[in-house]
Amino acid sequence: MGRDVIIEAIGLRKTYTTGALKVEALRGVDIAVARGEMVAVMGPSGCGKTTLLNCLSGLDTFDGGEVRIAGVPLRDLSDNRKTAYRATHMGFVFQTYNLLPVLSAVENVELPLLVAGVRPREAHARAQEALETVGLGRWARHRPAELSGGQRQRVTIARALVNRPAIVWADEPTGALDSESAGDILDLLCRLNAEMGQTLVMVTHAPEVGARAHRIVRMRDGEIVEDISGPAGRAGLIAQSEVGAR
Repeated sequence: MGRDVIIEAIGLRKTYTTGALKVEALRGVDIAVARGEMVAVMGPSGCGKTTLLNCLSGLDTFDGGEVRIAGVPLRDLSDNRKTAYRATHMGFVFQTYNLLPVLSAVENVELPLLVAGVRPREAHARAQEALETVGLGRWARHRPAELSGGQRQRVTIARALVNRPAIVWADEPTGALDSESAGDILDLLCRLNAEMGQTLVMVTHAPEVGARAHRIVRMRDGEIVEDISGPAGRAGLIAQSEVGAR
């Protein structure tokens, strides 16, 4: 991948300790993601998918190895610099939305900009523009409780994109949605990836989500066991999805 690598992990290790029990969540993971790539990380529950996403994005610490984002080692950044870097260069989409219920859609989308020091008037204008991009412009003043699950996830995506980040991390972005809403959200993520060129790393159980990615990374027991790019991997997942739908 050469100069185009934006995310790189080398020998990444993470162990969780609960009393006398130690669980190796990541066992020497190596991965590189190219700028603009759309990657689906898949595998059974407990295999380390979300742990990998959290360690790569700097949300969680790791015990060994190295993570570089755009060539910068995460270990070299203080907690404050990591937080600032995430606020300005990364966006996050979670299954549970993580929207503040007392704020309107546009106020939720404004938050990353205000944290990054953008003036309120500009933050509001950019938040409104982001909501227009995801098809929710006329719902800007509605609070999360007044929106459907699919609409809430669109607000989350608008919030993730409002800073125009280089990387968007998504953890089960369609997991809490019905099939129609999930399809709409997937179409939206694919379109935005194609139009804006942002790198998208998704953790997912859903074959239909993985089938739309440029590349599928499969994990098992804290290790990457398969890394497939292009039509071959997508074709296998499409077939798997069709079998599951019968």
